[in-house]
Amino acid sequence: MKSIHALLAAIVLTLGVTPVFAQTSWPERPVRLIVGFTPGSATDVTARLFAQRFTEAWGQPVTVENISGASGSIAVDRVAKAPADGYMLMWTGNAAVTVMPAMQTMPFDPVKDFTPISITLAMPSVFAVNNDFPVKSIADLVARAKAEPGKISFGSPGIGTPQHIAGEMFAFQAGIKMVHVPYRGAVMTDTLGGIVPVAIQNAGAMLPLVRDGRLRGIGVTSLKRSPNAPDLPTFAESGFPGFEATSWFALLAPAGTSQAIVEKVRAEALKVLADPEMIKRFAVLGLEPVGSTAAEVTATIARDIPKWAKVIKDADIKPGN
Repeated sequence: MKSIHALLAAIVLTLGVTPVFAQTSWPERPVRLIVGFTPGSATDVTARLFAQRFTEAWGQPVTVENISGASGSIAVDRVAKAPADGYMLMWTGNAAVTVMPAMQTMPFDPVKDFTPISITLAMPSVFAVNNDFPVKSIADLVARAKAEPGKISFGSPGIGTPQHIAGEMFAFQAGIKMVHVPYRGAVMTDTLGGIVPVAIQNAGAMLPLVRDGRLRGIGVTSLKRSPNAPDLPTFAESGFPGFEATSWFALLAPAGTSQAIVEKVRAEALKVLADPEMIKRFAVLGLEPVGSTAAEVTATIARDIPKWAKVIKDADIKPGN
């Protein structure tokens, strides 16, 4: 993807001294930013960082509204059916628009029912275990699972999330069986308590617990080591070449939203992503700034759906497991 600074420059050069978004007085009233997960999740936390900056820039309140369920898909459907006036925007993770549509028929079309704005942030997921669980590496986990088939459970933020898919993909490639325990969002109390020994969460939710020593990180799901967690090995290093299951966040608007509004939102989002202080805050959360064009959002969604569909088929993942 293009760099954030290059995108900002492109906007200035393309729009000149009278940018297209200057032609709209939007927003003239509060804007709702819809999030498909519970408060405190990485999706929620990142949305609130952007909502605060949008509020400051536009002089109108931008509030986060949490509508959890079905790995964010309920919220996505709500926005798909909203008026295309810019007053309801979607802050979504990739699960709702690429994984769930690959798993089952959804009441929305992730490409046709939205006007894309930008992919904003990306991060890997982290596999971590309870400190008393006698596993210190991915290899240890494989050996333990083979010795106790079907007895080891792993928790994820929900069915169809990238973390759920990562766990099932790992089990399929390793030739092991683990029991999936879905939660609504970043719930790790059962892993902290030793009830569910393995947790798979995005880096934003997991790294604070790993850094504090409350859980033991054993692997990261990106192709390369994360600069925010350089001590955690990738699965490729641990005997699973090509293994990758990352998360990304994107801003979407209902289909038909005016280009003036879309460009105004995207321009402000790119400013947030280029802010040195915000970059530091993102790093603490395990996040890496991205920034993209609308066309790149569409291309990424269209590419990822068949990619995850193959993983889902190979691992025999069903909506109920």
